[in-house]
Amino acid sequence: MVTPPLRQAGWTSRHLRHVAAIFRQDQNPAARVYESIGSNCFLAPAPGWLNLGLWEGSGSEEEADTACCRLVQTVAAALPEAGVVLDVRNGLGTQDPVIVKVLRPRKLIAVNITEWQLSIGRDRLREAAALGVAGDATRLPIADQTIDGVISVEVAFHFRSRRAFFDKCFRVLKPGGVLSISDISTERLPLGPLELLAAITQMRVFGLRPSAAMTADQIAEAVREAGFTAVDVTVCGDLVIAPALQLTGYRLRATPAAPAAPAGRRTAARLLLSQVELLWRRQIIQYILLRAVRP
Repeated sequence: MVTPPLRQAGWTSRHLRHVAAIFRQDQNPAARVYESIGSNCFLAPAPGWLNLGLWEGSGSEEEADTACCRLVQTVAAALPEAGVVLDVRNGLGTQDPVIVKVLRPRKLIAVNITEWQLSIGRDRLREAAALGVAGDATRLPIADQTIDGVISVEVAFHFRSRRAFFDKCFRVLKPGGVLSISDISTERLPLGPLELLAAITQMRVFGLRPSAAMTADQIAEAVREAGFTAVDVTVCGDLVIAPALQLTGYRLRATPAAPAAPAGRRTAARLLLSQVELLWRRQIIQYILLRAVRP
Protein backbone atom coordinates (compact mmCIF):
# COMPACT_ATOMS: atom_id res chain seq x y z
CA MET A 1 0.00 0.00 0.00
CA VAL A 2 1.27 3.51 -0.84
CA THR A 3 1.16 5.92 2.09
CA PRO A 4 -0.51 9.25 1.15
CA PRO A 5 1.95 12.18 0.92
CA LEU A 6 0.20 14.05 3.73
CA ARG A 7 0.66 11.12 6.08
CA GLN A 8 4.31 10.76 5.07
CA ALA A 9 4.87 14.42 5.90
CA GLY A 10 3.17 13.97 9.28
CA TRP A 11 0.10 16.09 8.50
CA THR A 12 -3.23 15.14 10.06
CA SER A 13 -6.75 16.50 9.77
CA ARG A 14 -5.99 18.75 12.78
CA HIS A 15 -3.07 20.28 10.92
CA LEU A 16 -5.18 20.80 7.79
CA ARG A 17 -7.82 22.64 9.85
CA HIS A 18 -5.02 24.81 11.22
CA VAL A 19 -3.80 25.58 7.69
CA ALA A 20 -7.35 26.47 6.63
CA ALA A 21 -7.66 28.81 9.61
CA ILE A 22 -4.52 30.66 8.46
CA PHE A 23 -6.45 31.83 5.41
CA ARG A 24 -9.86 32.20 7.04
CA GLN A 25 -10.00 32.66 10.80
CA ASP A 26 -13.07 31.60 12.76
CA GLN A 27 -14.28 33.03 16.07
CA ASN A 28 -11.59 31.17 18.03
CA PRO A 29 -8.45 30.91 15.86
CA ALA A 30 -6.25 30.06 18.85
CA ALA A 31 -8.24 26.86 19.34
CA ARG A 32 -7.21 25.70 15.85
CA VAL A 33 -3.60 26.47 16.71
CA TYR A 34 -3.52 24.45 19.92
CA GLU A 35 -5.62 21.68 18.42
CA SER A 36 -2.93 21.39 15.75
CA ILE A 37 -0.10 21.56 18.30
CA GLY A 38 -1.81 18.87 20.35
CA SER A 39 -0.92 17.62 23.80
CA ASN A 40 2.44 16.10 22.86
CA CYS A 41 4.16 18.55 20.51
CA PHE A 42 7.74 17.59 19.70
CA LEU A 43 8.79 21.24 20.15
CA ALA A 44 7.12 21.79 23.53
CA PRO A 45 9.95 22.66 25.94
CA ALA A 46 8.90 19.78 28.21
CA PRO A 47 6.02 17.25 28.30
CA GLY A 48 2.76 18.88 29.30
CA TRP A 49 4.04 22.43 28.98
CA LEU A 50 3.17 25.03 26.35
CA ASN A 51 4.96 28.08 27.79
CA LEU A 52 8.48 29.18 26.79
CA GLY A 53 9.97 28.88 30.25
CA LEU A 54 11.98 31.21 32.46
CA TRP A 55 15.59 30.08 32.19
CA GLU A 56 18.75 30.39 34.23
CA GLY A 57 20.83 28.75 31.48
CA SER A 58 21.00 29.20 27.71
CA GLY A 59 18.32 26.66 26.81
CA SER A 60 19.32 23.07 27.54
CA GLU A 61 17.14 19.96 27.50
CA GLU A 62 18.12 19.34 31.12
CA GLU A 63 16.63 22.63 32.33
CA ALA A 64 13.51 22.66 30.15
CA ASP A 65 10.97 21.25 32.62
CA THR A 66 12.38 23.36 35.46
CA ALA A 67 12.28 26.50 33.31
CA CYS A 68 8.61 26.01 32.39
CA CYS A 69 7.75 25.38 36.03
CA ARG A 70 9.82 28.39 37.14
CA LEU A 71 7.87 30.73 34.85
CA VAL A 72 4.55 29.68 36.40
CA GLN A 73 6.02 29.89 39.92
CA THR A 74 7.27 33.42 39.23
CA VAL A 75 3.98 34.67 37.81
CA ALA A 76 2.00 33.00 40.60
CA ALA A 77 4.24 34.37 43.36
CA ALA A 78 2.94 37.88 42.66
CA LEU A 79 -0.56 36.85 43.85
CA PRO A 80 -1.90 36.76 47.42
CA GLU A 81 -1.73 33.41 49.18
CA ALA A 82 -4.65 31.39 50.54
CA GLY A 83 -7.28 33.19 48.47
CA VAL A 84 -9.52 32.40 45.54
CA VAL A 85 -7.38 32.24 42.39
CA LEU A 86 -8.50 32.33 38.76
CA ASP A 87 -6.17 30.75 36.19
CA VAL A 88 -7.14 32.10 32.77
CA ARG A 89 -6.37 29.85 29.81
CA ASN A 90 -4.63 27.12 31.81
CA GLY A 91 -3.20 25.18 28.86
CA LEU A 92 -2.91 21.44 29.49
CA GLY A 93 -3.41 21.92 33.23
CA THR A 94 0.24 21.21 34.09
CA GLN A 95 0.58 24.63 35.69
CA ASP A 96 -2.33 24.26 38.10
CA PRO A 97 -0.61 21.94 40.62
CA VAL A 98 2.34 24.37 40.51
CA ILE A 99 0.05 27.30 41.30
CA VAL A 100 -1.37 25.36 44.24
CA LYS A 101 2.10 24.62 45.63
CA VAL A 102 3.04 28.30 45.44
CA LEU A 103 -0.16 29.89 46.74
CA ARG A 104 -2.09 27.22 48.69
CA PRO A 105 -5.32 28.86 47.47
CA ARG A 106 -8.62 28.39 49.20
CA LYS A 107 -10.03 27.69 45.75
CA LEU A 108 -8.56 27.49 42.25
CA ILE A 109 -10.68 28.02 39.14
CA ALA A 110 -9.25 27.30 35.70
CA VAL A 111 -10.99 28.94 32.73
CA ASN A 112 -10.18 27.73 29.22
CA ILE A 113 -11.99 28.40 25.96
CA THR A 114 -10.43 25.25 24.44
CA GLU A 115 -12.55 22.50 25.95
CA TRP A 116 -10.41 19.61 24.75
CA GLN A 117 -7.52 21.05 26.80
CA LEU A 118 -9.71 20.98 29.90
CA SER A 119 -10.48 17.35 29.11
CA ILE A 120 -6.83 16.43 28.51
CA GLY A 121 -5.83 18.19 31.73
CA ARG A 122 -8.57 16.76 33.95
CA ASP A 123 -6.13 14.61 35.97
CA ARG A 124 -3.94 17.64 36.69
CA LEU A 125 -7.00 19.69 37.60
CA ARG A 126 -8.03 16.90 39.96
CA GLU A 127 -4.52 16.86 41.47
CA ALA A 128 -4.82 20.61 42.08
CA ALA A 129 -8.40 20.28 43.38
CA ALA A 130 -9.24 22.92 40.76
CA LEU A 131 -12.54 23.62 39.08
CA GLY A 132 -12.28 23.61 35.28
CA VAL A 133 -14.65 25.99 33.50
CA ALA A 134 -15.15 26.41 29.77
CA GLY A 135 -15.19 30.11 29.02
CA ASP A 136 -13.82 33.07 27.09
CA ALA A 137 -11.19 35.26 28.78
CA THR A 138 -12.91 38.37 27.45
CA ARG A 139 -16.28 37.22 28.86
CA LEU A 140 -15.25 35.62 32.11
CA PRO A 141 -18.10 33.49 33.54
CA ILE A 142 -17.23 34.57 37.09
CA ALA A 143 -19.24 36.65 39.55
CA ASP A 144 -18.19 40.21 40.36
CA GLN A 145 -15.58 40.80 43.09
CA THR A 146 -15.18 37.14 44.05
CA ILE A 147 -11.52 36.57 43.12
CA ASP A 148 -8.37 37.42 45.07
CA GLY A 149 -5.87 36.81 42.28
CA VAL A 150 -5.91 36.32 38.51
CA ILE A 151 -3.03 34.56 36.77
CA SER A 152 -2.61 34.24 33.02
CA VAL A 153 0.57 32.70 31.62
CA GLU A 154 1.62 33.58 28.08
CA VAL A 155 -1.78 33.74 26.38
CA ALA A 156 -3.08 37.34 26.50
CA PHE A 157 -1.82 37.98 22.96
CA HIS A 158 -4.32 35.34 21.78
CA PHE A 159 -7.36 37.08 23.27
CA ARG A 160 -9.79 39.00 21.07
CA SER A 161 -8.93 42.09 23.07
CA ARG A 162 -6.43 42.53 25.90
CA ARG A 163 -8.37 45.57 27.12
CA ALA A 164 -11.60 43.54 27.31
CA PHE A 165 -9.70 40.88 29.28
CA PHE A 166 -8.30 43.47 31.68
CA ASP A 167 -11.79 44.96 32.13
CA LYS A 168 -13.17 41.52 33.07
CA CYS A 169 -10.27 40.89 35.45
CA PHE A 170 -11.02 44.20 37.17
CA ARG A 171 -14.68 43.20 37.46
CA VAL A 172 -14.08 39.78 39.04
CA LEU A 173 -11.29 40.84 41.42
CA LYS A 174 -12.02 41.98 44.94
CA PRO A 175 -10.63 45.34 46.06
CA GLY A 176 -6.96 44.71 46.75
CA GLY A 177 -6.98 41.75 44.36
CA VAL A 178 -3.99 41.21 42.09
CA LEU A 179 -3.58 40.53 38.37
CA SER A 180 -0.36 38.74 37.36
CA ILE A 181 0.39 37.77 33.76
CA SER A 182 3.18 36.98 31.35
CA ASP A 183 2.80 38.22 27.79
CA ILE A 184 4.58 38.77 24.48
CA SER A 185 4.78 42.39 23.35
CA THR A 186 5.51 43.91 19.96
CA GLU A 187 7.96 46.73 20.54
CA ARG A 188 7.95 48.17 17.03
CA LEU A 189 6.22 47.61 13.72
CA PRO A 190 8.09 45.52 11.14
CA LEU A 191 9.97 47.33 8.37
CA GLY A 192 10.98 45.95 5.01
CA PRO A 193 9.87 42.77 3.24
CA LEU A 194 11.64 40.23 5.47
CA GLU A 195 10.27 41.64 8.70
CA LEU A 196 6.81 42.10 7.23
CA LEU A 197 6.72 38.53 5.89
CA ALA A 198 7.90 37.13 9.23
CA ALA A 199 5.37 39.16 11.22
CA ILE A 200 2.40 38.40 8.99
CA THR A 201 3.26 34.70 8.81
CA GLN A 202 3.56 34.42 12.58
CA MET A 203 0.26 36.24 13.11
CA ARG A 204 -1.60 33.98 10.71
CA VAL A 205 0.01 30.72 11.82
CA PHE A 206 -0.60 31.43 15.52
CA GLY A 207 -4.10 32.81 15.03
CA LEU A 208 -3.28 36.33 16.17
CA ARG A 209 -5.27 39.45 15.41
CA PRO A 210 -3.64 42.78 14.45
CA SER A 211 -4.68 44.12 17.87
CA ALA A 212 -2.22 41.67 19.46
CA ALA A 213 0.63 43.95 18.39
CA MET A 214 1.07 46.15 21.48
CA THR A 215 4.22 47.46 23.11
CA ALA A 216 4.92 46.76 26.77
CA ASP A 217 4.03 50.38 27.55
CA GLN A 218 0.73 50.08 25.66
CA ILE A 219 -0.16 46.88 27.52
CA ALA A 220 0.59 48.57 30.84
CA GLU A 221 -1.50 51.59 29.85
CA ALA A 222 -4.43 49.33 28.89
CA VAL A 223 -4.22 47.79 32.38
CA ARG A 224 -4.31 51.26 33.95
CA GLU A 225 -7.25 52.28 31.76
CA ALA A 226 -9.15 49.25 33.05
CA GLY A 227 -8.81 50.77 36.55
CA PHE A 228 -5.76 48.99 37.98
CA THR A 229 -3.04 50.72 39.97
CA ALA A 230 0.53 49.83 41.01
CA VAL A 231 1.17 48.47 37.52
CA ASP A 232 4.64 46.93 37.39
CA VAL A 233 6.24 45.55 34.21
CA THR A 234 9.40 43.44 34.02
CA VAL A 235 11.04 42.90 30.62
CA CYS A 236 12.73 39.50 30.45
CA GLY A 237 13.01 38.27 26.88
CA ASP A 238 16.67 37.37 27.41
CA LEU A 239 15.57 34.86 30.04
CA VAL A 240 12.59 33.51 28.08
CA ILE A 241 12.63 33.96 24.31
CA ALA A 242 16.37 33.63 23.71
CA PRO A 243 16.83 30.30 25.58
CA ALA A 244 13.60 28.86 24.12
CA LEU A 245 14.85 29.65 20.61
CA GLN A 246 18.17 28.02 21.47
CA LEU A 247 16.42 24.82 22.58
CA THR A 248 14.13 24.75 19.56
CA GLY A 249 17.04 25.21 17.17
CA TYR A 250 18.88 22.35 18.84
CA ARG A 251 15.88 20.06 18.49
CA LEU A 252 15.46 20.86 14.82
CA ARG A 253 19.01 19.86 14.01
CA ALA A 254 19.42 16.26 12.98
CA THR A 255 20.99 14.87 16.15
CA PRO A 256 20.30 11.54 17.85
CA ALA A 257 19.01 13.37 20.92
CA ALA A 258 16.45 15.40 18.98
CA PRO A 259 12.83 14.24 19.30
CA ALA A 260 11.50 12.31 16.35
CA ALA A 261 9.10 14.19 14.09
CA PRO A 262 7.95 13.81 10.49
CA ALA A 263 10.08 15.60 7.92
CA GLY A 264 7.27 17.86 6.74
CA ARG A 265 6.58 19.20 10.20
CA ARG A 266 10.27 19.72 10.89
CA THR A 267 10.65 21.70 7.67
CA ALA A 268 7.71 23.94 8.57
CA ALA A 269 9.09 24.38 12.10
CA ARG A 270 12.51 25.43 10.77
CA LEU A 271 10.90 28.13 8.64
CA LEU A 272 8.84 29.45 11.55
CA LEU A 273 11.85 29.36 13.87
CA SER A 274 13.95 31.42 11.45
CA GLN A 275 11.19 34.04 11.36
CA VAL A 276 10.84 34.24 15.14
CA GLU A 277 14.62 34.51 15.45
CA LEU A 278 14.50 37.44 13.03
CA LEU A 279 11.75 39.19 15.02
CA TRP A 280 13.68 38.65 18.26
CA ARG A 281 17.11 39.59 16.89
CA ARG A 282 15.76 42.81 15.43
CA GLN A 283 14.04 43.72 18.71
CA ILE A 284 10.51 43.57 17.35
CA ILE A 285 9.17 41.16 19.98
CA GLN A 286 9.79 41.09 23.74
CA TYR A 287 8.59 39.13 26.76
CA ILE A 288 7.11 40.77 29.85
CA LEU A 289 5.82 39.97 33.31
CA LEU A 290 3.10 42.31 34.56
CA ARG A 291 1.56 42.74 37.99
CA ALA A 292 -1.24 45.15 38.91
CA VAL A 293 -3.63 45.78 41.82
CA ARG A 294 -7.37 46.45 41.81
CA PRO A 295 -7.90 49.39 44.18
